[in-house]
Amino acid sequence: MHASLHCCPSSTLKADPLASSSLQPGDLVGVQESKGNQLAVVESLQGSKARLKLGFDRKSVVLPQRQLNLLCPLPSGADLPDGLGASPWHLKAENVHPSCLDRRSWGSAWLLLQEADETVEIDFFSDLVCGGSSPSQLALCWLALMGPQLWFRYKQDQITARSATELKQLRRQQRLKTLEQQKEQRWKQLLSNRQQVDLPSLPQTLRDRFEQLKDLISGSLEFAQLERVVQQSLVGLRLDQDRAELRLLLVDLGLWDPHQLASIAGTTWSSGFSPALLEEAERLVELNESELPGDSERIDLCHQRCVTIDDEDTRDIDDGIALERRDDGSQRVWIHIADPGRLIEAGSALDLEARRRGSSLYLAKGNLPMFPECLSTGPFSLRARKRTAAWSIWAELSSDGELGDHGIQRSWVQPTYRLSYEDADELIELAPPEDTDLAELDALLSRRRDCRVRHGALLMDLPEGRIRCRDGQPSLEVSEPGRSRQMVAEAMILAGAVVARFAEINDLALPFRSQLTADLPPSSELDALPDGAVRFAAIKRCLSRGIMGTQPAAHFSLGLASYAQATSPIRRYGDLVVQRQLQALLSSKESGEGSREEPLDRDDLQALLNDFDAAVREGIGISREDQRHWQQVWFEHHGKEQWAAQFLRWLRPQDQLGLVRIDDLAMDVAAECPRDSEPGEGLLITVQHVDSARDQLRLLASAH
Repeated sequence: MHASLHCCPSSTLKADPLASSSLQPGDLVGVQESKGNQLAVVESLQGSKARLKLGFDRKSVVLPQRQLNLLCPLPSGADLPDGLGASPWHLKAENVHPSCLDRRSWGSAWLLLQEADETVEIDFFSDLVCGGSSPSQLALCWLALMGPQLWFRYKQDQITARSATELKQLRRQQRLKTLEQQKEQRWKQLLSNRQQVDLPSLPQTLRDRFEQLKDLISGSLEFAQLERVVQQSLVGLRLDQDRAELRLLLVDLGLWDPHQLASIAGTTWSSGFSPALLEEAERLVELNESELPGDSERIDLCHQRCVTIDDEDTRDIDDGIALERRDDGSQRVWIHIADPGRLIEAGSALDLEARRRGSSLYLAKGNLPMFPECLSTGPFSLRARKRTAAWSIWAELSSDGELGDHGIQRSWVQPTYRLSYEDADELIELAPPEDTDLAELDALLSRRRDCRVRHGALLMDLPEGRIRCRDGQPSLEVSEPGRSRQMVAEAMILAGAVVARFAEINDLALPFRSQLTADLPPSSELDALPDGAVRFAAIKRCLSRGIMGTQPAAHFSLGLASYAQATSPIRRYGDLVVQRQLQALLSSKESGEGSREEPLDRDDLQALLNDFDAAVREGIGISREDQRHWQQVWFEHHGKEQWAAQFLRWLRPQDQLGLVRIDDLAMDVAAECPRDSEPGEGLLITVQHVDSARDQLRLLASAH
């Protein structure tokens, strides 16, 4: 090392910082803190700690001595200074700022120390860089060394120049860190600005973070699973505990549809059908025109005057009805059900996808089908004047509506025409001589409904209001329980009863639907209530939830000894399972012993039911959330209106929350009601508060 490196500059105020490791009151020290490095004067010592006058504002703090670096001991005989600016230190903030350093001298010192490969102390280093080692120069050098510089390594009062290779690597790391910090800053700005972002233009890292936020809202990702910086940003914005507010943030950023359901995100329904599944569906559409195994064994019923009755916008038509007048004067009711199993093989990709969905979803904006639309509205659907594969269920009824002879067959049908419920109501009412089928079917099925009532069935038909999204706006649509709706509903219940009876006779496992007997209030108590919604509310309160099992059991509210849903295989996977069980049974009977196709036993069927039951329940939850959301949107558009209502029953009397019926809207809704409200009492409903974005709706009921 050059001789000049061995010279030791002197100072009247500075003693060798290594001469003593102990601190004394009055010493000038450097303080190492996570918040930043500062200068201080020791005020007093308290064991392993020291009380300091920190910074130029002389803030009094107590810190461990291990956080302190001795820069200048108090000179012998000097008075105890009152702070950095007092004698003997005379420090000024502007003199110890890093900008005071001569970068050229800094670089020269690095070259000198790097070439010499020697270690020096801070006083010597200060002399090299600042031309002296006064308190202000030492303080300046210490702050610079403890700062973000890369040139020197400073440890235990020893300073070493880094190698050129190490310096290059550190500079690269610093650039990367700077870029990362800039990225973090941009991320925080994007969140805090709450303005729409152009997602494709963002770096992949930021796009991934926004995807994390979407997953957090949908529930597919927990907060603890988020990237650390994402967690910190949400905590900083106070969004770590409030999913609704986070959802609003993404809405403001243009990354979330304000009407998108959080519960549907990340589910099977959110992604639609894969290209491979759609390609397979198109293949099956073409295959439908071919002769398939079992087609020749179907009974041809295309001559029947089969009618399908649905809402105007229904496109997946899975049931139709027909009347057969027999030569002996008797009549048969035929219920024809779509047969998707002709094309969908059990265990195929499309079958497994349908099982994952469990059912179609009917949402305000439109339907999410269980099968691709080209199938559900194409070859599966009972379209007018189209020869279509079906399952046909027939039943004869006694004069009092009891089930007589019945049967189930695979068939070909060709619906004569399609009717809306309104058109069907008109045909039933007018019963034109050239077309009395519907009027006669209505009479037969009314007789059947009366029979069920005698067996305890509960008829609780009321107009039902549902909010639909039309052209982006909420629209209230009320379905009236007209004669055709009641007729079709009764036909489907009859079909379910026939299928269940058939299964019982043949000891066939099916997903039977049952309901326990309810303990209803006494007739005198029910009769005292107003007929309609009020009485129905009292009855519904006593009903238990339906049960699905593989053993037949009574269904209380339907008034049936056994029942199985079987009429919507395009929309409900359980109904497709019913058809497959029936097909396996019929095939085994036709083929005799050794048939390759056998029905599932009860244990295997139960395992299958368990497999898709969760999906069905999830779908029900999504549908309810969707309707609740659009109901809130509708009330936002009609927040200034008032509606007459009836009090039905209390939900939470301690909170004055009751259930009311708004007849004009055909809705049962929760509202804050007067404490003395009684069933049947007239009320006036107003909107107290509604915020669909936050899933909030409060209705206020007052005396009418």
